[in-house]
Amino acid sequence: MDRTRVRRALAATEALGLVLIRGWARTRRESKGLVFLEINDGSCLGNLQVLVAEDSAAWGGLGEVSTGAALEVVGRHQASPAKGQAWELHAEGLRVLGVADPESYPLQKKRHGDEFLRTIAHLRPRTNKYGAMFRIRSRAALAVHEFFGQRGFCWVHTPIITGSDCEGAGEMFRVTTLPPGEVDLAADFFGRQAGLTVSGQLEAEPFALALGDVYTFGPTFRAENSNTPRHAAEFWMIEPEMAFADLADDMALAEDFTKDLTRRVLADCGEDLALFERFVQPGLLAGLAAMVEGPFERVSYGQAIDILAKAGRQWEYAPQWGADLQTEHERFLCEEYFRRPVIVFDYPKQIKPFYMRQNDDGRTVAAMDLLVPRVGELIGGSQREERLGVLEARMGELGLSAEDYWWYLDTRRFGSAPHAGFGMGFERFLLMITGAGNIRDVIAYPRTPRHLGF
Repeated sequence: MDRTRVRRALAATEALGLVLIRGWARTRRESKGLVFLEINDGSCLGNLQVLVAEDSAAWGGLGEVSTGAALEVVGRHQASPAKGQAWELHAEGLRVLGVADPESYPLQKKRHGDEFLRTIAHLRPRTNKYGAMFRIRSRAALAVHEFFGQRGFCWVHTPIITGSDCEGAGEMFRVTTLPPGEVDLAADFFGRQAGLTVSGQLEAEPFALALGDVYTFGPTFRAENSNTPRHAAEFWMIEPEMAFADLADDMALAEDFTKDLTRRVLADCGEDLALFERFVQPGLLAGLAAMVEGPFERVSYGQAIDILAKAGRQWEYAPQWGADLQTEHERFLCEEYFRRPVIVFDYPKQIKPFYMRQNDDGRTVAAMDLLVPRVGELIGGSQREERLGVLEARMGELGLSAEDYWWYLDTRRFGSAPHAGFGMGFERFLLMITGAGNIRDVIAYPRTPRHLGF
């Protein structure tokens, strides 16, 4: 007999007859001559109620059934007279596949705090909240590929180990086979310093200048000693690159992409998102629906600084031209002033990386950030500097070695063309769409300073 998933059993439009269910016991409740089990197999938020009667062959298998135990049940799927559920399973056979000691199993029938659940990240997907979270994450990841695939983008697998620092900040994890304390790079595996990538952008650009439109979607790493709710040392980035595109094209793609992902998750994860609206972020669904229907605001960096300076409030970090926007500034712009997502563009060149195209004013670059409520910056991107001489001069200003980036400069020597792209932090998108408040709660096994468990 083939296994029937709980999702199918709960969504059935007619009785399925004799079925085989495998899953984990969420609760066990006893009544005279009956035991009621709630079984969940991870396919959906809901549990399937299983009735085990004292006179059934399944009764003898109940001895080791407790919360958390893995079960196999064969039974009759039929309409339920109980309020709040359409279907139930009348067990005819039951087998315990894996016991869960009720004295030590940490997930009992009560609400557990997020901080506690982070200490048992290997078990938290079995809770309602985190089961819902990782189903949403799965659907959103698929939506990324659907969006770009339908628009003719090629998925490029860029390297995780790299010899270049895309951001120029130097906050990279070193990759080495040398014993601790040894620094002779000539004796190391690659014969030079290597690190975990902070971005796939530099490696994706040559493919955009060959294939037209490409994207990367994979893990990236930042050795940044930060413990904020928005930062992790390992996270996933989505990075499209488009040939023959400028900043306006980049901003349009960022808006379309964000709306499309949101629509797809809203359409397919309604039950799971409803849990987050109920217990995490009231008004979540209405806010997301409004976001995808209305246009995003566009404002220059200079205009944003003027708005912030005239806001008449006390800032932790005073807004001033030439300084990066802080989270408090980003959230004010999209939550209070414009009350919608905002794209800020044309940033001062001194606060942006070397590869961004310089504007004619000599002060700014064709960069943009997409800001969304509760999260702040969701996307950062730019038109790339396609002019060889300008790019070389900017690298010289920042002390970057042209020799280290010879291959990148080649793309400007041979058939250079205007092109643009951006990066979306996948976990930040998940913060936005679920209302979760901490990046540690939207990734399976979070990596943060001093935390490398599991």
